[in-house]
Amino acid sequence: MEAMIASGQDAELKKAYTEMLEGCLRRPDQWDWYAAWMIEKTDGTHIGDLCFKGLREDGIAEIGYGILEAYQGQGYATEAVRAACRWAFGYEEVKSLEAETDVGNTASQRVLKKCGFRPDGTFGDEGPRFALSRTVASDKD
Repeated sequence: MEAMIASGQDAELKKAYTEMLEGCLRRPDQWDWYAAWMIEKTDGTHIGDLCFKGLREDGIAEIGYGILEAYQGQGYATEAVRAACRWAFGYEEVKSLEAETDVGNTASQRVLKKCGFRPDGTFGDEGPRFALSRTVASDKD
């Protein structure tokens, strides 16, 4: 994580990775809930990243993701978010997942909706928030 922060060019990603590292150091028992997951094609080509921003005491975890521009619009984000949701809901203590997107990022909003997330009527630092409950996720399987 420190290497990703040091080599990062995007200020927003560096901030996010720094927050994840700080969360991991505060809660080493939850390191996997603060890890950056690399999204790769089957040939090993790196095409994006995905992460959770910790698991709160109330059973809610926030997901974040990004796909490199050359690979956007090809279904990779949807596939990655679905896989991450299946992984997260494999933990009994997870009650729901949340995400937020930039107001103008309609592509990301479509990804979330395809994966069962619905707007929850609130706004976070990045924009509108979306939520997916365990019951909705299990209905989609």
